[in-house]
Parts: sequence; C-alpha cells; structure tokens
Amino acid sequence: MASEKVDWQRKFDLSGGVLSLDFANTVLKRNQPDRAEDELSNYPRLVAFAKQTKLLSSARADALRSRAAKSPRSASAVLPAAVMLREAIYRVFSCVAARKPVASKDVKLIEDFALEAWKHRRLMPTSQGGYRWQWKAEEAERPEQMLWPIALSAAELLTSDRLRLVRQCAADDCAWLFLDESRNRSRRWCDMSVCGNRQKARRHYLRALE
Repeated sequence: MASEKVDWQRKFDLSGGVLSLDFANTVLKRNQPDRAEDELSNYPRLVAFAKQTKLLSSARADALRSRAAKSPRSASAVLPAAVMLREAIYRVFSCVAARKPVASKDVKLIEDFALEAWKHRRLMPTSQGGYRWQWKAEEAERPEQMLWPIALSAAELLTSDRLRLVRQCAADDCAWLFLDESRNRSRRWCDMSVCGNRQKARRHYLRALE
C-alpha cells in the first residue's frame, strides 16, 4: 500500500508548455522501446496528473481515487481511453514538429474526444454580467472527466497560431514535445536542465576521447 501511495504521488515533468503536450509527454524515453516507461501506469497516476496540472482540486482527486478503489471496473475502463487519446496527440504533434503529414485518423480521434468534451460544458453567468463556459457540476464524479480539458487543449492547439511553435526534443533518448516560445525560436530541448545539460555533457565526453 505504501509503495502505491508513493507511486501516485510522484511528480510529472511538465515542460511541454501546454496541457496537451504535457499529457503526450507522460512516457519516458519514448524513442527507446526497450527502456520506455509509461507514467500513466494506473488510474491513480492519471488522477495525479490531473491534480498536478490543476484539472482537479485535491479534494476532487481524493474523491476520484477513493471511488475508483470501491469501483475499480469503471475506473480501469478510463485508462485505455486516456492512453488512446495521449498517443493520438503525440503522433499528431510529433508530425507537426517534424513537418510531416498528419494522419487524418489521429486528428479525427482528437476531434471525437473534443466534441464529447463540449457536451459536458454549459454557459454560466458571471458576476460581471457576462457568461463563461463551465464544466457541469453534476458530472464531477465521472471518472474520465480529466480527459475532457486535455482533448480541448489539443484541439485548441491544432487550431491556434501556436501550432507553428511545436517542437520535439533533440535529445537521443527523449523525443518529448514542447512549445518553443524562446525569443529566436531556437530551443532544442524539452528541459535545458535535464536533456540539454545531459547532451552537453555527452558532447564534452566525446570530444575528450578524440
């Protein structure tokens, strides 16, 4: 039990710059299949991602974990859908980063998830006399609720000017996605303190061998 608690509390590295890319990056060492590690290994980890990215409050995250423990079947059905969405997001935006054609079936999958997400929102009045979109309160117990804003994030990125800023980490053992919002659009690493420094150290080592 203690090891499971440590597992779901482990922090995610959120260096993508936008929710949907952070979600796509929940696989470590993606381009090394024999060493790859899925950070969404179970439903509590999916809830932990949603909590860390502010999609869920601490109270709601605790409630979903507790409910999943009592009804594991409904929660376990969410994980395959989450992985399906994540992999479609990764394939689409890695193609965008590489300036390669995007598979229409992957775009359609994101579209389907996004259209489903819109069904769970309603227009609500604000204190300033206007209106804003809000998630339906009566659906707060749905185990898949964190997938809705993730899908909308992917759809919004696809249709925004920031699409041209999508990049893929140049590290040999990474391949994570991120938004390059640097001044001269020359960012190469998902995280300079991790991949950037590691690649610099590797180059220094190889030069020392020459």
